[in-house]
Amino acid sequence: MTPAFEYEIHLPAHSDPNKKYPAIFTLHGKGSNEQNMQGLVAPLSGDFILVNIRGDIRLGAGYQYYELKGLGNPIRESFDRAVRQVEAFILYATEKYPIDSTKRYLLGFSQGAILSMTLALTMGKGLKGIVALNGYVPDFVKNEYLIQRLDKLSAFISHGQFDSVFPVRIGQDNADYFQKLTPHCTFKIYPTDHEVSENNQMDFVAWLRQDAL
Repeated sequence: MTPAFEYEIHLPAHSDPNKKYPAIFTLHGKGSNEQNMQGLVAPLSGDFILVNIRGDIRLGAGYQYYELKGLGNPIRESFDRAVRQVEAFILYATEKYPIDSTKRYLLGFSQGAILSMTLALTMGKGLKGIVALNGYVPDFVKNEYLIQRLDKLSAFISHGQFDSVFPVRIGQDNADYFQKLTPHCTFKIYPTDHEVSENNQMDFVAWLRQDAL
């Protein structure tokens, strides 16, 4: 199989060829790229396989995974395609690399967070957990997608208190939604705009270590 996406992969230094490792698949924001996500997860490089996925649609100097009609309004056909392709890529990478299929995580920012939360809903037990930073769940996903059982899913959801792209109430809505589906949901608000602060990073790094290791 030829994967739909370009990507970077980082295996733990001195990895044991007879061992499988937990993996974090990162999904960047609109107009960004896979390299911008590596800094967020680099502290975990000793224990996790890090797979940074680049969106396959050009947008200026960067990329996106799906197209939009306007802010917060995905083109449904493009979005559905992205969800299918990311899930297929996760399965592809799990076969190709020494990834523990019971410890697969998605970590996304903005558009990447939107996809991470959506894939948690559609993949169910196919994911161990997600880290969703400043995103939302489209209404059509909640109302029209086939939602899997999530009672075993671990979720870390965070949002900027002063987010000028997606207001903080959207982050609270995300938390309320996921807390009804899984008892393993952590929600935090940080005094930031549409960005990831150092404290936010420190918290999700510690959370991932505790959840997976």
